[in-house]
Amino acid sequence: MIKILKYGEVKNEEVFSRVEPTVNVKEIVAEIIADVKKCGDKALYKYCEKFDKAKLQTLLVTKEEIDEAFEKVEPEFIEILKKASENIKKFHQKQVRNSFIINDEDGIVMGQKVIPVDRAGLYVPGGTAAYPSTVLMDSIPAKIAGVKEVVMVTPPSKDGKINPVILAAAKIAGVDKIFKLGGAQAIAALACGTESVPKVDKIVGPGNAFVAEAKKQVFGAVSIDMIAGPSEILIVADKTSNPKHLAADLLSQAEHDKLASAVLVTDSAELAQNVANELELQIPKLERAEIARASIDNNGKIIVADSLDNAIDIANEIAPEHLELSVDNPFDYLDAIRHAGSIFMGKNCPEALGDYFAGPNHTLPTSGTAKFSSPLSVDDFVKKTQYTYYTKNALSKVAKDVEYFAKKEGLTAHAKSAVIRIEE
Repeated sequence: MIKILKYGEVKNEEVFSRVEPTVNVKEIVAEIIADVKKCGDKALYKYCEKFDKAKLQTLLVTKEEIDEAFEKVEPEFIEILKKASENIKKFHQKQVRNSFIINDEDGIVMGQKVIPVDRAGLYVPGGTAAYPSTVLMDSIPAKIAGVKEVVMVTPPSKDGKINPVILAAAKIAGVDKIFKLGGAQAIAALACGTESVPKVDKIVGPGNAFVAEAKKQVFGAVSIDMIAGPSEILIVADKTSNPKHLAADLLSQAEHDKLASAVLVTDSAELAQNVANELELQIPKLERAEIARASIDNNGKIIVADSLDNAIDIANEIAPEHLELSVDNPFDYLDAIRHAGSIFMGKNCPEALGDYFAGPNHTLPTSGTAKFSSPLSVDDFVKKTQYTYYTKNALSKVAKDVEYFAKKEGLTAHAKSAVIRIEE
């Protein structure tokens, strides 16, 4: 059963503690990356047979396979994917940044160019579950940013095929190439390049411990979005919130993973107990009841705060991936929330709405990193470069200042490069 904690009566460590994954796969992942770097496609085929139990003839998903998969998916779901795609596009188009130029002084021009990366790699988990939402959320911002080529990797099933809904989502989102690859070997292929898989500039997308460790190890050779930890939800709720709704929302994250974290913070002890009771009624009815039970019992908690203001202070300290603000006037509290990956406002906005359909991105900072990082966005797929232009006359006005500055740092060649042009 979920723990109920009274804030101020238990140690802060118990209130703010987080589950820490204990799996150490560093050495295994390093070996896989080195093998892919050395042996290329040969290593990829080997690991696909070893880990996915699939003996492939080719890694690349063909256009015929994509079209065939598209035809297999129910037309109703295709329409839902298209609606979700439009919502995601509408939101992320507002994130596009423009280059700028400054030329308000004679002889001086400065500016910044916003340039998309040439090629982005998208990792989409496979295995027991299919995540077409990840395809849409991670590829659409890249396309809006202007990335020339989006390369997707996702593990195949034992028959060597990709789940049709994954391929349908990829077609709708405009993914350019898809490879039947999963795990650390897929990340290695994207980071290093092989005979079949092109090397990318940025890798995005969630995955298991092997994928997360691989992203960590290739960072520097390529850019990555983030190292994703277990899924998290935190709900700040007032006493008028519906316990059934809150329990359902907590379980929407608990069913992800036994390490997932579901937290409720409320100013009502009565609501806390009612939600705890409701969880016990709802968990047995879930298809993934075993996973949800482990998550709630081991990592779940209900924190009873003195007030809603206190509840928001607690939420800011935890800095959750998803934060639901289940109160009557949510916009009154929005400015007070400083640290959260994504905020769901009011009593009719379940976190699942954001996972699939609303438009804001669902690839979010976890493990408290919302204190200093952001959701995946168009910004993740662009870089900025700056430029400076001075005429000789403009340089002559400041060359002595540059010389003086450079000499203060003991860099006389720097100093000389500034004044040599005006001494001639």
